[in-house]
Amino acid sequence: MSNDNPIKLTFLGTGTSQGVPVIGCECEVCQSADERDKRLRTSAMIESEDCRIVIDAGPDFRQQMLRTRVRRIDAILLTHEHKDHTGGLDDVRAFNFVDYPKAIYPVDIYATHRTAECIRKDFDYAFAQNKYRGVPEMRLHEFEPCEPFRVKELEIIPIRGKHSERFDVTGYRIGRLAYMTDFKELVAGEEEKLQGVDTLVVNALRFEPHYSHFNVEEAVALAKKIAPRRTYLTHMSHDIGLYAQTNPQLPERIELAYDGLQIEI
Repeated sequence: MSNDNPIKLTFLGTGTSQGVPVIGCECEVCQSADERDKRLRTSAMIESEDCRIVIDAGPDFRQQMLRTRVRRIDAILLTHEHKDHTGGLDDVRAFNFVDYPKAIYPVDIYATHRTAECIRKDFDYAFAQNKYRGVPEMRLHEFEPCEPFRVKELEIIPIRGKHSERFDVTGYRIGRLAYMTDFKELVAGEEEKLQGVDTLVVNALRFEPHYSHFNVEEAVALAKKIAPRRTYLTHMSHDIGLYAQTNPQLPERIELAYDGLQIEI
């Protein structure tokens, strides 16, 4: 694998589609004062010396970008078409015009064909022949999930998965990091792409089984099979429990991620 230079991973959001706290919920997790229990919709940022990539841009994308205080991103990688992973794409407008009128910076969006088709439909005004002024400037790149591609100096290796029987999902390997969210099943043969991973990020919705997401047991089983140096669980609902109580119960080298956590790889 290439990309041996250090990269930094920032967890922008680690919550499920509803986020945590959930609107109207009075459970102990949603009422927790611990900042590690407050989870925006799942997203991550990966930075090398010369490249900054965001994985997924859900409804909390604007808030996440303000919180990290970045002014430029080089690309957004989409894992799939669901709104908790794509609903914030309109806010790339801020990056387009951050140096306006000196320059306009289109944002490169990478997606599989199915996801790209949904983006063109949902944000049709951004791809219209006669755009009105101020629409988001997106360059949409379709990739085949079995073929690596590059964003500047970073090689991106797609990892194919099933979100459910109806939906495919794409994870990504970048150097010695593997990032997988909304997986219920790893497509046969894709496990080979995870060999030699130092840091694995994988979804774990809750402890109880779920029809379209790994639960904690399934995520831990994958981590033990791949045997990375460390594993972080993400895309967690309020059913995961309080961070302070759940995290110590996990096996060695497996932790709950939380919003704002930064790690070097």
